[in-house]
Amino acid sequence: MEVHRGGEPFRLQAADGYAIGGFCWRHSGGDRGARPVAIVNAATSVRCRYYSRFAAFLYGRGFDVIAYDYRGIGESRPANLRGFRASWMDWSRLDFDAVLRYAARQFDGQPIDVVAHSIGGSLIGPAESNRLIRRVFTVGAQYAYWRDYAAGQKLRMLARWHVAMPVITAACGYFPGKRLGWLEDTPSGVVRDWTFSRERFEARYPDRQKVVQQFAAVTAPTLAVSVTDDEFGTVAAVERLLAYFSRSPRTHLRISPQAIGEAAIGHFGFFHSRFAERLWPVAAEWLSFGRLPADCPGNVLRKEGIDGKSAAEYHRAS
Repeated sequence: MEVHRGGEPFRLQAADGYAIGGFCWRHSGGDRGARPVAIVNAATSVRCRYYSRFAAFLYGRGFDVIAYDYRGIGESRPANLRGFRASWMDWSRLDFDAVLRYAARQFDGQPIDVVAHSIGGSLIGPAESNRLIRRVFTVGAQYAYWRDYAAGQKLRMLARWHVAMPVITAACGYFPGKRLGWLEDTPSGVVRDWTFSRERFEARYPDRQKVVQQFAAVTAPTLAVSVTDDEFGTVAAVERLLAYFSRSPRTHLRISPQAIGEAAIGHFGFFHSRFAERLWPVAAEWLSFGRLPADCPGNVLRKEGIDGKSAAEYHRAS
């Protein structure tokens, strides 16, 4: 397998002129038309560098890969976050949409796939250019509606993310997450979106019908992975988001740590390099061929609930 230590830095401009930064893993030569390019959508306030080893893995599997930071984060952070304007909708309609358009220009003729973690899956919906996507692979994708949090962790998570975080943000003008060891520093508008997330994603926006219609513009087959010890990505949370992608063929794969001989995976663990051999091939197989590996761990959940099939049984049936 070809090894590539790190991506090359790049910068692009969103439609409003804001500069978005990130890294690109790109092959030279070969049959470009047949080689996919995968865009990595990060979780809220997680730098794109966190996904660099996973990006290098996909690169080694023959993908070109783009990993970028949303405005206000990492490579796309301004000098001062106090009072900086940014929201989840900006991350979707401006930042992600700009990266989709960039991929279409710079990787002309290549299929465009998306790997999305947590809020990164929600950001696919409102982006005007989401029709360009061939396949989608998500991990723990949801929009932080508090009623969907894991039952045993709900009160603790409410206290941390919906009480302490907005109070600290109001005092500082942004959320100093890095100083506290709670993710990256985060723009106040993003904190507002997280803190006041509702049962319906579109409820906070005046163009609600347009938001829902834009989600339905996605026709790319979607594999949504959730793990049983993810306190954010519960079945209810993942299915709540999947319901918006009404024109996308959707598969929900539920994996327990025990299925891969581990004690824990959690919300962030999937992209850790210790799972490169046991979990990352699930993503590569889906993005390459639109199917689950024959030895895929976990169970497939239908939209109506659990259908009782193992991932391997689902693979054979399809």
